[in-house]
Amino acid sequence: MCVKVACVGGGPAGLYLSILLKLRDPSHDITVHERNPEGSTYGVGVTYWRGLLDKLHEHDPVSARAIEESSVRWNEGVAHVRGRTTRRSGDTGHGIGRHRLLEILAGRARSLGVRLEFEHEIMPEKLPVADLVVAGDGVHSTLRTQYADHFGTRTRRGRNRYIWLGTSKVFDAFTFTFVETGHGWIWCYGYGFGPEGSTCVIECAPETWTGLGLDTADEDDGVALLERVFADVLDGHPLVGRSGADGGGSQWRTFRTVTNRAWHRDNLVLVGDAAHTTHYSIGAGTTLALEDAIALAGALHEHAALPQALARYEQERKQALLAVQSAAHYSAEWYENLPRYIRLPPQQMFALLGQRHSPLMPYLPPQLYYRIDRAAEQVEALRRLKRRLGPKVARTVQARALASGK
Repeated sequence: MCVKVACVGGGPAGLYLSILLKLRDPSHDITVHERNPEGSTYGVGVTYWRGLLDKLHEHDPVSARAIEESSVRWNEGVAHVRGRTTRRSGDTGHGIGRHRLLEILAGRARSLGVRLEFEHEIMPEKLPVADLVVAGDGVHSTLRTQYADHFGTRTRRGRNRYIWLGTSKVFDAFTFTFVETGHGWIWCYGYGFGPEGSTCVIECAPETWTGLGLDTADEDDGVALLERVFADVLDGHPLVGRSGADGGGSQWRTFRTVTNRAWHRDNLVLVGDAAHTTHYSIGAGTTLALEDAIALAGALHEHAALPQALARYEQERKQALLAVQSAAHYSAEWYENLPRYIRLPPQQMFALLGQRHSPLMPYLPPQLYYRIDRAAEQVEALRRLKRRLGPKVARTVQARALASGK
């Protein structure tokens, strides 16, 4: 349907969309415009889960294999709290360096005939001449901002402060580290993305941030302070700020949750962080961007008229995001209310950490919620056992238990 497509922003959404559209019809004229130089990107590593990898293999096995081969895996979570370590098994997670992910997608797009124009910023008042313009220019999207009234953009800032860093320490599991200071708690999410290192996202309440002097420290002093705070888990490895990694300055931020009432205007459509953001603590940003690209490519293929295609894309993705946005909201809220949970025994605290997406948890005493959750797990384990044993064996076991008075 679309003959000429301009993707503004060379992130995962724009690059993957260009790949999928070229695979559908090699005659499409597609250009990806990226304002930054090639190879310069923020962040260190990104996470995703098996479900996304299955979708990538379904839609483009070539890039999916390259992504999988460049990723690391873990199936455990580790929490360090007050000198004690708790380990829990879970679903298999994957980590890949953001540089490497974009390198794979850019290389695949080029091989299919997509034009990539780096150091080329598109201004809202002069959009490219195209049948479809895709705004994948991130959370601070200039194209979305130009038409914010039409899109109905709303931004909500979180309370806590966070900073995105890297380290040469390679974590073998998704690692949570909580450290109590004289000014409150500060914590780190650490996960590997390759043999060269890991991502460390560090977060704390604003009172802790100012109390430790992180609000006034320059980057080197701030990073050095954090290295001392998290020395036990870093095992002597340094933390690396973004200025040391890719030329952009390290920066403490508050998370911006962005939502939009509408996702398209005429031939302009939003994807990725330009359309929506979800709190980093659920690790879904890259997955959602790639799923946006899959849904948009599918809608454009199924509907001959652009308005119907964009309306279908918007409807599908808004519906898919409801559960994810809810989980992200409650996850962020859990960390903002960390003192409510941090004094629990570490095993209980880690269990509730894994359940932080629950809308019920804020309204129950933490230990009561833990007991209910454990009881539910035991009931579900019994149901799984019954299914494996079959109804006849299960009835026999139950009868014997009743006869013995157990």
